[in-house]
Amino acid sequence: MRKIELLAPAGNREKLETVLHYGADAAYFGMQKYNLRKFADNFSDAEVPDAVAYAHKLGKRLYATLNIIPFHSDLEDLPRAVQLLESAGVDGVIVSDLGVLDIVRENSSLPIHVSTQASNTNWRSVRQWHRLGAKRVVLAREVPIDDIRRIKDAVPEMEVEVFVHGAMCMAFSGHCFLSAHLANRDANSGGCAQSCRWRYAIVEQTRPGEYIPIEETERGTYVFNSRDLCTIEFLDKLLDAGVDSLKIEGRVKGIHYAATTTKIYREGLERWKGRKFEVDSAWIDELMTVSNRGFTSGFFLGKPTVRDLNTTETQYYFTHVLAAKVEADLGNNEYVLWSRSPFYREMFTEWIPVEGVSREITFESFNNHETGEPMNVAMPNYRVRVKCSEKLAVGDLLRQPSADKEKAWNPKVQQWARDQAWREKSWREKIIGDKK
Repeated sequence: MRKIELLAPAGNREKLETVLHYGADAAYFGMQKYNLRKFADNFSDAEVPDAVAYAHKLGKRLYATLNIIPFHSDLEDLPRAVQLLESAGVDGVIVSDLGVLDIVRENSSLPIHVSTQASNTNWRSVRQWHRLGAKRVVLAREVPIDDIRRIKDAVPEMEVEVFVHGAMCMAFSGHCFLSAHLANRDANSGGCAQSCRWRYAIVEQTRPGEYIPIEETERGTYVFNSRDLCTIEFLDKLLDAGVDSLKIEGRVKGIHYAATTTKIYREGLERWKGRKFEVDSAWIDELMTVSNRGFTSGFFLGKPTVRDLNTTETQYYFTHVLAAKVEADLGNNEYVLWSRSPFYREMFTEWIPVEGVSREITFESFNNHETGEPMNVAMPNYRVRVKCSEKLAVGDLLRQPSADKEKAWNPKVQQWARDQAWREKSWREKIIGDKK
C-alpha cells in the first residue's frame, strides 16, 4: 500500500508541535514574508532551523510556503530566503508563481510543490509543472474526485495533494480581489480581510444611496460566504482516486482546532488503510467542537448548489473551548497544566488523547503550581498542578463546554447543527449512499 501523507497547518511553533503530536506526518509553515497568511504568527529566519530539526527528530516533514503572487520588490530578498530554507533542511517549498519557481531552482535543490493558487484543474497543466521540475501539485479546490483520478492516471509520476478540511474561498483557487478593493489588503499577498464574509446589498442604478438587501434571512444575505470544507465522510473516495497528501487548512486557527482536525483525519486515514472504511458518527461531532461555519463537500462530488456551499452565518460556531494543555508530567499521575481560558475545576472536562475517543476527566487535586494553594478556577496562563486518574501525555489538550450562550452545546446549538446542509439526510446519502 502506498504511503499517504497527512499534512497539517503550523502557524507557529506551538501549532507545529501540536499537529505532530496528534498524528500529522508533515506540517506546512510560513516565514515572515512570501506566504498567504500574513497575519499568522509565522516563523522568523532564526526559528526555521530549530523547527525543521524538531520535525525531523520525530521522523516528520516540514514544508515552507512561498506562495504569494509576487511583484518585483517581493523577489529581491527571495534568493537569500530560499538558501536559508535549504540550509535549514526543509523538505520542500510550496510555490504558485513561475518566477518564484525559477528562483528556487536557481538557488537550491529543494523539492517544489505547486500551490492550489496555481489553479491546476487538468492533467496537461499538471504535466507541464512536472516538466518544469515540480514534484507535487496541490490541486485547485474546484476539481471533482473523478478528475483527480484522471489527473493521477495521466501523470502518475506527480504527487497529488488536496485540501480536505477548512475554510473555503468564494473565488476560483483563492484569486480574490474583494479584500484589496474594499480593505486595501491584498489576498494574493497574504493580507485577506475575508471581505466575502461581510453582509451585502444591491443598489439600483437610478436610485443611488438606496441599499436593497437580498433577503435570505432576517439578518440579510451573505452571497459570497462559504461553509467550511469537510471530507471526512468520503475520505476513502479521495484516497481511492490516488491522492498522495491530505491537507488541512488553518494556519491562523488555534491549537484546539489544529489538534482536533488532525486527530480526526488521522483516524479516518488509519481506517482506510484497513481497507474497510466505515464512517464513525462521532467524527463530525468532534469536528463541531472547534471553529466552523457548517460543512460542505465542496466540489469533490460535483458542482454544489448555492444552498450546499453558502451559509448565512457570519460567525464561527464551536461547542467547546480549549481549557488547558499538559505542560509537564510530574509522575504518580500528577501534571502541570497550562490554562488557556478560564479553567473550572468542577466543570465537565474532556481529555483529548492522541488515540481513542475524547473522554471525561476529573481531578483529585487542583492547585496553584507556584503556591500550592487549592483553586476552583484558573484564569488564562496559570500553571495548575493537578492529580487525576488518567495517564496523560505532555502536549495533550483538555477542553470544556463553551461558556458563550450563543455557542455553548445546548439545545439551541443542537438545533442549529441539525439545520445545516451537511446534517441533512439527503446530503449524507449523497456522500455515503453507495456504500450501503
